[in-house]
Amino acid sequence: MNATQALNRAGQSLWLDNITRELLTSGTLQRYIDEWAVSGLTSNPTIFDQAIKGSRAYDAAIRAALQAGKSGEALFFDIALQDIVAAADLFRPIHDRTDGVDGWVSLEVSPLLARDAGATLEVARSLHARAGRPNLLIKIPGTAEGLPAIEEAIFAGVPVNVTLLFSPAQYLAAAEAWLRGVERRIAAGLNPNVGSVASLFISRWDVAVASKVPAALVNRLGLAIGRRAYAAYRELIASPRWQRAFNAGARPQRLLFASTGTKDPKASDVLYVQGLAAPLTVNTLPEGTLKAFADHGAPGPLLGADGGDSDTVLAEFRRAGVDLDALAAKLQDEGAAAFVASWHDLLGVVAAKRAAIEGA
Repeated sequence: MNATQALNRAGQSLWLDNITRELLTSGTLQRYIDEWAVSGLTSNPTIFDQAIKGSRAYDAAIRAALQAGKSGEALFFDIALQDIVAAADLFRPIHDRTDGVDGWVSLEVSPLLARDAGATLEVARSLHARAGRPNLLIKIPGTAEGLPAIEEAIFAGVPVNVTLLFSPAQYLAAAEAWLRGVERRIAAGLNPNVGSVASLFISRWDVAVASKVPAALVNRLGLAIGRRAYAAYRELIASPRWQRAFNAGARPQRLLFASTGTKDPKASDVLYVQGLAAPLTVNTLPEGTLKAFADHGAPGPLLGADGGDSDTVLAEFRRAGVDLDALAAKLQDEGAAAFVASWHDLLGVVAAKRAAIEGA
């Protein structure tokens, strides 16, 4: 049994944080599923930007979309849905075998809608319907403005990957929105089993404080935030409120550790995989991190439901002058802005491809 299989056996799902047409058509993703126990996939505007910009594999699809009169966002979602549907079909056997616990793929709504709950909900419902796959999660930002869209999407039966969460408090706010949607479905006599994950970004914490804390604290904040959020997650699913929903047929919204590629070249390239080996969760890995863990990783001790030493470590950062609440808000704002920038870059790449194809 290799390291990825061992971690899966221990109760944590490993998802790939990448998608390209070559990954799908070459058999590489299927090999990751078969050999490395990869059981889901996430995408975002940056991933699609890099995939389309660096490849001619999308030219035929762009040409077909142009002939159908598509441009801009409409053209992008046409070709993105082709990749997402193909990935969803690869993971469908896992989704069926686990009765919807695993085997999910994720597609993000336009980040330009991050502050518009109504438009976010409308686009989320449309994308899910167009894909026509039960194992598609629509990514909705967990910003204050996004929380109503999360609740309404769950109530409408649209599976949701809540993204851009950075702190235990932000996670709990998103979980509250999800649970309200579930409870409303129960009250309305609807099936409350609507898939969802809550994506907590890890590595950006360490990047943000690297030059501002003592050497003994470098590369420890992301893990501490993740572990504290895990404790909050386990407390939630042990609560009487959640158990009532579970008894009515709901399934947990799993905590997902995102942004788990190590940014510091002096640190272990599997730092956030081994340090956040936690049952009942998902870790979505960049392709390089997945390969590194499969090559030389080893699951560390499983994280306990109490979050281990997280409270002690977070207290050390506060004593070092780090305002964790303010930094969480800053990271969420910066993350939203970065996705908007990537979205504009992505649309620029699509426009350039379009111009090149039309010119040819």
